[in-house]
Amino acid sequence: MIDRRDPPPIGRVVATEQKPATPHQFHFWTANETTIGIGAIVRVEEQPGNPKGLPNGRGKGETGKVVYGVVTDGFAYSDLATPLHDVVGAEGDPARAAESPTVRQEIRLWTAAVLRQKPEEPLQPVPLGQVHVASDVDVAQALRMDTYLGGAAPTAIPVGLYTSGTLEAPVYLDADFLLGPEAAHLNISGVSGLATKTSAAEFLLGSIFQHFPTHKGRIAAVCFNVKGPDLCFLDQPGALEDEDRRRYERLAVRAQPFERVRYYAPFKADGVNLNTLRTHPDLVGDVEPLVWGLREVLDYAEVLLNRDDIDAKADAFIDFLSDRVVDKDFDDGFGGAHRVVTFADLERLFRSIFDGLELGGGRGDTWRTHHIATIRKVRNRLSNISTRAKGLVTDDGPSNDLPWGRFEDRAVYVVDVANVDPLGQDLVFARVVSKLREHLERRDLGVEAVVVFVDELNKYAPADGPETYVKKMLLDISERGRYLGLVLFGAEQFRSQVHRRVVGNAGTIVFGRMDSDELATPGYQVLSPATKIKLATLPIGELMVRHPHFTQPIFVRFPRPAVLRGRDGVERFPPAADLPFEDAVVRQLVRLDRRVRPNLVKDLIADRREEDVRRALAHTRQIRPQDALAHFRKELGGRVAAAPAAARESVAPLNPISDDPY
Repeated sequence: MIDRRDPPPIGRVVATEQKPATPHQFHFWTANETTIGIGAIVRVEEQPGNPKGLPNGRGKGETGKVVYGVVTDGFAYSDLATPLHDVVGAEGDPARAAESPTVRQEIRLWTAAVLRQKPEEPLQPVPLGQVHVASDVDVAQALRMDTYLGGAAPTAIPVGLYTSGTLEAPVYLDADFLLGPEAAHLNISGVSGLATKTSAAEFLLGSIFQHFPTHKGRIAAVCFNVKGPDLCFLDQPGALEDEDRRRYERLAVRAQPFERVRYYAPFKADGVNLNTLRTHPDLVGDVEPLVWGLREVLDYAEVLLNRDDIDAKADAFIDFLSDRVVDKDFDDGFGGAHRVVTFADLERLFRSIFDGLELGGGRGDTWRTHHIATIRKVRNRLSNISTRAKGLVTDDGPSNDLPWGRFEDRAVYVVDVANVDPLGQDLVFARVVSKLREHLERRDLGVEAVVVFVDELNKYAPADGPETYVKKMLLDISERGRYLGLVLFGAEQFRSQVHRRVVGNAGTIVFGRMDSDELATPGYQVLSPATKIKLATLPIGELMVRHPHFTQPIFVRFPRPAVLRGRDGVERFPPAADLPFEDAVVRQLVRLDRRVRPNLVKDLIADRREEDVRRALAHTRQIRPQDALAHFRKELGGRVAAAPAAARESVAPLNPISDDPY
């Protein structure tokens, strides 16, 4: 809501030979006691004259120009030529300086960068006029927000409140330049714990969901939780103070948690307990397992395999497996028929190939044009994936994935990989983002735009280091994602350590409290010394925002997000201890069908192999039948004795072979 009050003048533009006014910068003086400070927005009005005999009531050279500026530096002056004069006047005693019969005149001089001139042409130096503190209307004009606040199809997204003394004014971002197609992407920088990067992203995401223009379609968000419990409680209300609620009201944003949140997390190594901190009995029922099989992993083998170790021959063999073997009836050439669906099936195929080559006599060491050394190398690398990412990657049974093609409008999909091995994190990130891009290209995802929030961006797209698959994907999103509706919201501690093309393609940049060493890097040379000092001492809840419509950075305050913070959520909903295997199976079945009786499940799985139970549970979870227990019993099959050790070894999950030279 715009406040149209017009504050009185607080200063006047001054121009000297040493400090002239230019089209992009001017200086003005104020009284010593003033509310003006670094980051304040001001309005300069050229004074109309009416000399006798001049038409239209304007003086010579007067055009009625209005200039908006933002304060970037400040100075204090007295009539002293050098400090020595003050020392001599006090006879070298600081205590006697106050006994001076006359008080020295002191002035405050401010430097401001021009935000906008009206009219904008011709572009001329700032006139010598009165300076006013900006009102709501002035802020909207200065930041060019008037171009997207009104009209038939407004695209304004509230980002925070500009404050100066007792005045507050809402600041809006243009959805076309935040979420595409004109520009896109957001980058948030700041020191850990003080810059409120996650809080800023949460508030802005909630603001987007409430104010995203209906004519632009539907929108969703995919958030990767990569550390601790930061994003584990977005559906729970957090504590707000009266000041926060007042700011929400001023910004016309409802103070409430996200209404639709879907959580996904892989299993732990046991295959039944979820690998997340959101395991409290009141919350764990909302967490979907994220489990992928051979097909999902093989499609993204480039992410997981060391590029220094896997050559073109290995790439060709992986492509052969993906195109000719997986999910197809396949003859190994030694009389064996295979249908490879799981890692266990693939291991059986490998064993058949190795046995056939060893027993084939003069058949050589090549199979289907692929050398046995290459086959062994790929086999060992794939085995490493299933071992290091155990719980995310299943050796047997069906996968469980995000609802591709069924994304809901204004829904948040949180993928919790905080406790997953870095290899597994890379796999999750690469596959989820790739699938988002594929479905957005086909326009069958369920929404027209998706915001992808990634914290610790300096880890996934560092300024130096090897060209990984994940880095190439982030570069592709930042450079071409806006055409598809795929928008990257990235956060990091040190912007200088993130790949230049990733941060350079972010249309909107947000700075929280910054480290002084970071501010000394070349990327911050455009900021004035006073602005850097303010950035290094910003309080929690205040940010500096750069946006395509703003010709200069603007400081804003935003309210605390209306969701439960991670550390507060862990205290209110402490994670439950891992359940024994039987109890964990019961919990998952009860979640599918509350009529399931725990004792019947425990009797049913007694003396069964755990891998058989996990496979039956995965099928039941995938089908979601009306009678979960009946389907689980059917998938489990008749009661069988545990397999002998030799038999179990023949179908065991892949394990690395430490003594293999390849």
